[in-house]
Amino acid sequence: MDSRRATFVLVIGGLAYIVAVMQRTSLGVAGVSATDRFGIDATTLSSLAVLQLLVYAGLQIPVGVLVDRFGPRALIGVGAAVMAIGQLVLALAPDIAIAVLGRVLVGAGDAMTFISVLRLLGAWFSPRRLPLLSQWVGTIGQTGQLLSAIPLAVSLRDVGWSSSFIGLAAISAVASAAVWLGVRDTPEGVDRLRAATFALALRQLGESLRRPGTRLGFWAHASSQASATMFVILWGFPALSVGLGYGPASAAALLSIVVVAGALGGPVIGLLSARYPYRRSNVVLLIVVLTALAWAVVLLWPERPPLAAVIALLLVLAVGGPGGLIGFDFARTFNPPSSQGAASGFVNVGGFATAVALLLLVGLVLDSLSDSNAPQQLYAWESFRLAFAVQYPVVAATVVAMLVSRRRARRLLAEEEGIAVAPLWVAIARRRRARREDSED
Repeated sequence: MDSRRATFVLVIGGLAYIVAVMQRTSLGVAGVSATDRFGIDATTLSSLAVLQLLVYAGLQIPVGVLVDRFGPRALIGVGAAVMAIGQLVLALAPDIAIAVLGRVLVGAGDAMTFISVLRLLGAWFSPRRLPLLSQWVGTIGQTGQLLSAIPLAVSLRDVGWSSSFIGLAAISAVASAAVWLGVRDTPEGVDRLRAATFALALRQLGESLRRPGTRLGFWAHASSQASATMFVILWGFPALSVGLGYGPASAAALLSIVVVAGALGGPVIGLLSARYPYRRSNVVLLIVVLTALAWAVVLLWPERPPLAAVIALLLVLAVGGPGGLIGFDFARTFNPPSSQGAASGFVNVGGFATAVALLLLVGLVLDSLSDSNAPQQLYAWESFRLAFAVQYPVVAATVVAMLVSRRRARRLLAEEEGIAVAPLWVAIARRRRARREDSED
C-alpha cells in the first residue's frame, strides 16, 4: 500500500470531519445571537439544536447503509456540500422557520461524514492501527469546535450574522471539492467492499443489529458522549458566558479546553482500547463516573462554582468524546468489514439521540424557571443548576442498558470463540494472586 497516498487520504478525511464539527457546533456559539435575532425563547432555541441532532441521529443508519452501498468518498463529498447549502440558508434566513430548514440541512450533511471517514480509514489502514487512528481523527476533528468558538464569536461581533454564516458555507464547499478531488475509497488493486445491492446492504444491517456487540457499542457511545455533546453543541456557551458571567470571549476560550484536552486524552484512550480490547467497557464506565462526579461538584457548589471546578468539569467532558469512540471499536470488532458502515451508523445514533433528549430537557427546565426571554434572566446560573441535573437519570438508564448488552456480548464471545471475560475485580484478584505465587516460588 502506498503509505504517502494513505496519509494524504487520512489528512483530507480528517479535514472534512473538522469542517463538519465546525458546522455542527456553530449554533452553540451563536445561540445568544440567535435568541436576539429571531426573538425566540430557550425552548425554541433548544428545539433548533434538537431538530438538527434528530436529523443527524435519524440518518445514521440510512447513511451507514448508503456507505456500504456507494462507498465513503461519495457520502463525505455530498455531506460537505449539503452543509454548505444549510449554512447559506441560515445566513440569509429572515425568520426562525427558514433557520430551521438551514439547520436541518446542516444536520443531514453532518450525518454523512464521521462514519464515512471511519469506513475510509478501515480501507486504507491495518486493523492494528485503527483504534489509535480513529481516536486521533475523532479528537483532532474536535478542532472544529475551536473554529466555531473563538473565530466565530469574533466574527459574529465584528461582521454580523449573515457574513459569518456565509463564510462557514464557503469553508464547507471547499472541503467538498477537496474530497472529490483527493480521496479514493480504497487503494489501487483493493476491492471496494461495497454491497452489490440495497437488499444485501439492508440484510447486513439486520445482522449487525442482532449482534449484542453492536448494541454494546450503541450504549457505550450514549453513556460517555451525551453530556459533552449537549454542553458543546448548545448549552455550554450561554451557561459560561451569561449564567456564570464569564462573557463571550472567555466562554469561547473555556470551551476550547474541551478540544485541547480531548486531543491529548483521545490517543491515550485509543492505546488503552488497543492494548486491552476486553476491558474497553470499563474505560467507558470510568469516564461516566468521573463525569457524574465533576458535574456534582459544579452543580452543588454554594453560590457560583470557582473557575477551577469549571475547568475540571471541562477537562472531564473532554474525554467523553474519545470515550464514545470506543463504541465504534465494538462495531468494528463484532462485524465483518462489508457491514461496518451500517453498524457504525447504528452506534453513532446512541450518543446523539441521548444528547437530543438532554438538549430538549435542559431548554424546557430553563423556560419553566423564567418568565422572560432576556438572556440575563433566561440563562441565570440558578436555572442552569437545576436544568443540568436532568442528565443524571437519563445517563443512568444508558449505563444500565450498556451493562446488559455487555453481559450478552461476553456470553456470546465465550460460546463462539471460547474467550471468557471475567469481571474486572476478579481479573485483578487473579493477577495479584498469580504474582504473589510467582514471588513465593
